Amino acid sequence: MSEFSFPEVAEETRNEHQPQNGAEPGTLALSADEFSALEERVLRAVNLVKRERLAKTEAEERATAAEARIAEQNQVTENLTREKENLQKEIEVLRSERDQVRQRVERLLSQLDSLEA
Repeated sequence: MSEFSFPEVAEETRNEHQPQNGAEPGTLALSADEFSALEERVLRAVNLVKRERLAKTEAEERATAAEARIAEQNQVTENLTREKENLQKEIEVLRSERDQVRQRVERLLSQLDSLEA
């Protein structure tokens, strides 16, 4: 089997693996099968990171859209609240005017009653 050599990264790895087949000290010898397995793991990790980044981007876009909808709904709610307050004020004014008209009509009817008596 062919072997590949890679510089060691961790000190404990250096201590655990002794150089094989004349490999230089400070390198880790891997068989072709081990290298293929490592390559496969790296590729899976890369694909996982890509998927997670895509999912993060999509989640951020959904969050931004949701925030925009909430802001729009808040604006609509504020407008409806103002409209409700305006209508309540208008109702109060109309009731007051109605009471004034009622009082005037009652006075007129009272005056008419006094003329008939």
